[in-house]
Amino acid sequence: MPDDCELVVPAEVMNATLGQELGGEPRIIVGIKEPGIGRTGKIDCYYGIPEKKNLPDAKIVIGLSTYTDDLTARTRVNESVEAERAEGAKITEVDVGKQKGTLVEGKDEQLLIGSLGKSTFVVRNRNNFIPKEKLVAVLPVLAQQSMTPPV
Repeated sequence: MPDDCELVVPAEVMNATLGQELGGEPRIIVGIKEPGIGRTGKIDCYYGIPEKKNLPDAKIVIGLSTYTDDLTARTRVNESVEAERAEGAKITEVDVGKQKGTLVEGKDEQLLIGSLGKSTFVVRNRNNFIPKEKLVAVLPVLAQQSMTPPV
């Protein structure tokens, strides 16, 4: 599990993918292990927080988690997607590199969620920062980058 947001999605990749420069330094929150749900690690990277603002003001949030096995990771993703569907979100399968991910379009945020082996990813678009018509072009690129181990 990376311990630095530059290892998840480097600022230059984020800016190039978005076609604009996000201000502020990315902030990382290291989550706790949760043996009850099979989670062995978790980090969240918050990008584009305006100066003197806090985590809820981030424009993009990328979360990575690791689980005890592939099935547990897939199950966590499916549970999250079904919870969003129950809340009325629009659910669409999209390509994330050679994998599939699920684009969830809710009222307050849009997210792309999926798993790769024992790991899960979620890329959240907050406060409608990325226009709806660009979500499928942008979120999968960020998701794929977040799941690419640093060289």
